[in-house]
Amino acid sequence: MFNNELFTYLEGYLTEERKQRFLDVLQNRTKHIAIAVEDVYQLHNTSAILRSCDVFGVQDLHVVEDRFGKRLDKNIAMGAEQWVDVYRYQTTTDCMAKLKEEGYQIIATTPHNDSSLLHDFFPEKKSAIFFGTEREGLSEEVMQQADGFLKIPMVGFSESLNVSVSAAIIIQELAQKVRSSDLNWQLTDTEVLDKRFDWTKKSIKDVERIIKRYLNK
Repeated sequence: MFNNELFTYLEGYLTEERKQRFLDVLQNRTKHIAIAVEDVYQLHNTSAILRSCDVFGVQDLHVVEDRFGKRLDKNIAMGAEQWVDVYRYQTTTDCMAKLKEEGYQIIATTPHNDSSLLHDFFPEKKSAIFFGTEREGLSEEVMQQADGFLKIPMVGFSESLNVSVSAAIIIQELAQKVRSSDLNWQLTDTEVLDKRFDWTKKSIKDVERIIKRYLNK
């Protein structure tokens, strides 16, 4: 259960500017779009995708770490892991099952299929956008179960972009489309309050000791 008194107490450790910054950022946050990365090998790529989620207002990043283990580099993420919710999975099956349970359609990014071009695609439904490994792309499991396919239009000789570059382009485009639409794309009041509480705790040094002292008084 949400502890409103504790939240109010902890907010007292923040400046008014910090509290207002949280409200401003959360006003533009969305869960209507989620990003999923499947077995990305290079540490910096997953971390850069995390940073793009934060910059462009996508709250949830789902990371499948089946083949290569943990793939986040905090030096590249530059603190974005504090502000974006990262969900980790050992298998693609678990990741897709969770997203479908939450009402997301699975959209696979690939330059090779009969894909929708980015400028033609609009995420009317809640959409989880999947990105694959640097060389091989997405697994056959994702490709077989995807509800749709998406690609960035290209007019040069190269057939693909670095996965983190592709993700940044797609996240920015889709997030802007959603925010400019009549969709119910914003976080709920409860989600906003939960994130304010979470971010407040992450902003306070030695917060666990402070909470313990408050609860024991």
